[in-house]
Amino acid sequence: MSVKLYFNPKCGTARNVLALLREAGIEPEIIEYLKTPPSRAELAGLAKAMSGGARELLRAKEPLAGELGLHEASDEAILAAIAEHPLLLNRPVVVTAKGAKACRPAELVKELI
Repeated sequence: MSVKLYFNPKCGTARNVLALLREAGIEPEIIEYLKTPPSRAELAGLAKAMSGGARELLRAKEPLAGELGLHEASDEAILAAIAEHPLLLNRPVVVTAKGAKACRPAELVKELI
């Protein structure tokens, strides 16, 4: 099974998701999105694969989200903001053949594997 994990090693939830994947015998492709930010097009593809769209990708509790007025923003504005400020990505995001999901809480990853 091909699995991508948009990952921040400082995030406990992201580390828990990685552990759950490995316990299931899956070694994901790890994308440290703060070092290698996803492109605007990649973010749009993720949003399309998610049930919650671009809003699911937004880390709404990040203070910058409020400063940029993203709580009521359009999907286009959210995607543009995340592309410019990868810190706004709601982590961890997991992508499998079953779809994509921001796995908060970590146990949500089980729906994708």
